[in-house]
This record gives sequence, C-alpha cells and structure tokens, in this order.
Amino acid sequence: MSLLDILLALGNGVVYTVLVTLVCSLTGLVLGLLLASLHRLSIRCISLLIDIYAYFFRGVPVLVLLFMVYFGLPGIGIKPPPLMAMALSLGLVAGAYLTEVFRGAFNSVDPAEILAAQAMGMSRIQALRYIEIPQMLRFAIPGMVNEFTSVLKYSPFAYTVGIPEITKEAMTLTANTLKGIEVYLAVGVLYFAIYRILLAGVQLIQKHYDIPGMKEAAV
Repeated sequence: MSLLDILLALGNGVVYTVLVTLVCSLTGLVLGLLLASLHRLSIRCISLLIDIYAYFFRGVPVLVLLFMVYFGLPGIGIKPPPLMAMALSLGLVAGAYLTEVFRGAFNSVDPAEILAAQAMGMSRIQALRYIEIPQMLRFAIPGMVNEFTSVLKYSPFAYTVGIPEITKEAMTLTANTLKGIEVYLAVGVLYFAIYRILLAGVQLIQKHYDIPGMKEAAV
C-alpha cells in the first residue's frame, strides 16, 4: 500500500477534520467577538462575568470538558450530538482565548477616534460597530491564526466521541494494514496541508482588509 493509497483512504477523515475545525473555529470566533465587544462597553457586572468565563475556560483541559459535555450531560437528560459536543467544548475554549485576543486588539484602537465618533453624534454602540470593530479585526488577525491553528491541533479529540476524523481513520487503517509509520506520516502530511490552506485563506482575508499605505507608514 503506497503513501498515495493511504492518503486516499484517509480522505473521508479529512472531511470530518475540516468540518470539526470550521465549526469549532466559527463558534469561538462568534463567541469571542461578542464577549470582547460587550467587555469593551465597560458594563461592570457583564465585564466581571466575561472575565470569569475567560479565566475558567482557558484553564480547563479540552478533553476533560469534552467528556463532561458528551458523557456528563446525558446524566441530566441532555444528549448532544458529537459535533455539537465539540462545539460546546473546543468552541467554548477557543472563544475564551479569542476573547482575550480581541480585547488586546481593541486596546490598539486610538481612543481619540472614539471621542471623535461620539462628538459627531454616534452612540457608544455605533462607535463600537463602525469604528472600533473593523480596526480591531485587522490587529487581531495574527492571534486569530494562532487560535485557529490550536483548534486544528485539538480536532483529533473528536474521535473520542465517535466522529471519524483523520486520527480515527488512521487508527482503523493501521489496525488493518499494520503500517503505522506510513499511515501516521500521511496523517502528518494531511494536517500540514490543511494548516497551509487555512493560513492561505486567512492571508487572503488579511490582504483584502489591509489599510492602504499602513505598512509604508509603519516603516
């Protein structure tokens, strides 16, 4: 069995790996953006709850949280599907890290622009939506790439709840062929390819939203 044959055999697992990565990354992105924006409004009680959420979920191991969701919630009558369990565990952890990434990026926005927006009659929420968030997202792209990469690296945990992603398919293929070195070499190649495609996509988005003349001004 050649390396190409092994790569083709793992193709079904690639689809599930990409699906898990996209769902969990999107969950983390939406949650992180929402919570960081709410925190930016400086409402004391809400900011405190967001701080607690970020502190807690950045400290809980993803696998432990996944088991709590998938195997623990059925004990109280809630049985989430495997993909939802991944979103409620890995997605929540990614959201906690992205909340901190976005909070740091918000601090890079010039406060004078917010004052100018409010002087023009914009509400605080309008200034946040039209002035701060578009700039913040540009500053946050490197941190977002790092977190999406982490989500990809944690995606093999999906096999523990029955999702046949690359690692699960590799374990089955290894048991059938006894070619562990070749199979897991192929797994490494596939993960690297997915990472490069993800990185290329983010770089295209970054190029699209780059501020003209920003790099020249920085130099």
